[in-house]
Amino acid sequence: MNSELYLSDLESKPASLANLADALQADDPFSQLPDNIDRVLFLGMGSSRYAAKVAALRLRAAGIDAYAEYASAAATVPATENTLVVPISATGSSRETLDATARYANGPAFLAAMTNTPGSPLTETADLVIPMHAGEERGGVACRTFQHTLALLLALEARLARRDRDLTTLIRRSAEATQDLLDRRDEWLPLTMELLDGPHGVYTIAPVERLSSAEQSALMLREGPRRPADACETGDWSHVDVYLTKTLDYRALLYPGSRYDAQAMEWVRERDSMVITVGAEVKDATAAIRYPHDGDPDVALLTETLVAELVAAYWWQ
Repeated sequence: MNSELYLSDLESKPASLANLADALQADDPFSQLPDNIDRVLFLGMGSSRYAAKVAALRLRAAGIDAYAEYASAAATVPATENTLVVPISATGSSRETLDATARYANGPAFLAAMTNTPGSPLTETADLVIPMHAGEERGGVACRTFQHTLALLLALEARLARRDRDLTTLIRRSAEATQDLLDRRDEWLPLTMELLDGPHGVYTIAPVERLSSAEQSALMLREGPRRPADACETGDWSHVDVYLTKTLDYRALLYPGSRYDAQAMEWVRERDSMVITVGAEVKDATAAIRYPHDGDPDVALLTETLVAELVAAYWWQ
């Protein structure tokens, strides 16, 4: 892994998103899916699984039976001819994902592999290959591929739920938001790095609908600069992480949008903890980082992790 190349990968996010929007406008990568799908199983590890959990929740909300499983699980949902199995691996070579995928090779489920590496082992047994169009991540860290995975899973949701969505516009708006955060980093990044630089690590908090943002953010802080970091769902925070505010110098990134934001902030205020919000103003937060279109939760889903990614990149250097 390389910190300078990782930063370069982040800086190329807007252009990469524009390429993805063009690709989706030209062709629906899911057009060859069968029409009789009534169950979806996502398989992946790390960032891939973070994105898949959000996609599975959205599909269930649309009335579609969907699961996001650790690829390392010894057993999971049995496949039928109406099952769509979606293994996700940017490199196409994650050992756990390959092992899990092998159980579904040669039917009866339809196997649609999502990868950023054409010709990788993951593609060999797939009925359909979904390219991520993220380009090479020379820094060795999944950042653009995570963003593209989320966007493509939104496209899959639109197809399976039979919703007419203008995804290319959403992706282009996310590219604008991403570019804005990059262009204005001198305004918000130094203070953010200073406020988060405590002795007990960084905590990231997000609503369940965007829990991938908190999980990916914490992972980036661990993977690059090797800082302690952990993620929590906003409502669950009052049941599992609130205790840390009593004994630690608690510093957090909050991705707003949960009906339980205010409940969490009551404890933050009472115990004088430090919270930076990304995408909206929240009462009693120490600071807020805004960007264009941050009122759209789908733009937020595709954009907001860049804040933690940039903090990680500069700490890493």
